Amino acid sequence: MYKLSQKEFLSKISVGLKKPISENDVFSDKIKVSYLKRIDKLFEKGIHYYLDPKAPENSKEASVFFRKETFGTDLNFRAKKIVTQFEELKISISAIAKLAELNTERKIPKYSVNDDAQAIAKEFRKILYPKFTSKRRDFLKSLISKFAEHNILVFEFVETHNRKEKANIDGFFLKPNVIVLKRHQSFRREIFTLAHELGHYLLNQEEIEILDYNVIADKHLTLIERWCNDFAYYFLVGEYHNQIKELDRASIDNDYHFDLIKVISDNTHLSQIALFTRLLFQNQISQSNYNKVRDDFEEKFKKHQKEKELQKILDEQKGIKSRGSVAKPISSPLFVSTIQTAFYEGVINEYEVCKKLNIKPDKLDKFIQ
Repeated sequence: MYKLSQKEFLSKISVGLKKPISENDVFSDKIKVSYLKRIDKLFEKGIHYYLDPKAPENSKEASVFFRKETFGTDLNFRAKKIVTQFEELKISISAIAKLAELNTERKIPKYSVNDDAQAIAKEFRKILYPKFTSKRRDFLKSLISKFAEHNILVFEFVETHNRKEKANIDGFFLKPNVIVLKRHQSFRREIFTLAHELGHYLLNQEEIEILDYNVIADKHLTLIERWCNDFAYYFLVGEYHNQIKELDRASIDNDYHFDLIKVISDNTHLSQIALFTRLLFQNQISQSNYNKVRDDFEEKFKKHQKEKELQKILDEQKGIKSRGSVAKPISSPLFVSTIQTAFYEGVINEYEVCKKLNIKPDKLDKFIQ
């Protein structure tokens, strides 16, 4: 599943040891419990998993890594673990839903890259686009709720700042109805990723990927990726596209239309660089001018990050403690209601409710009554 060589595997479970674990230490009739614990620290399956005499499943139903060979991103180990965790959660939810006799069938038809992305985006704005709010997190939450109404499960995962290896993905779609997003400092990027992965859902094409503007601006993307990018743009931009397509070619003479681009960005949650990328594709800005605009945004972002870091150091010197806490993922109402129904139907117990919803027992009464 992880496509780890024996050498890579032994190296990962030997981290921090003066004497590395050898092939004979693990691939023999007996194994030390301490080594087994190191293996589990890597895969996080629970010790019982390795004691099960049943062979691990390698069917297409068990993992996207058995359904598809290549992905849009060269996934690191952490990314593969994240995908595997949500694949297992998807399978678990599916089983729970069946036992609780819940209807989780797809409500939305499937499309192909031959269909008009703009026309389909316009159609789905009527169905899945929530009431606009300028607060980006609230808008993302509303989008997730709208998707839930149509049996599309959306999950977020949060990477802590002190984690050494972070997943090199922004989001992914797993058949039949699961979209997973990485929490970002920029909710605009997360909103675009969700709209892009909705495109994959509509095409019923699984993918795991990074979606920064360097990727979006790549003119050599596959038909599927281009379709999903186009769909995401039209889904989020709405009627503002009419203003964009009427713009003169952006240049220093018209200040690159910065004022209008900012207004559209504020009213669509598409980032300004995403809008300039659209201008590039529509031949409304030259490649050299696009590069200048992009570099300017990058410089401003780096300056902002440096200012934040400097302020953090100054606050620490003054004894001011940071109020930062680990962000909580947004919960899909569809996921919560599935777990609630399963509990009421006697399919799962209180402990399992707490585990699935990642809540403490004293918070249980907020979810079940």
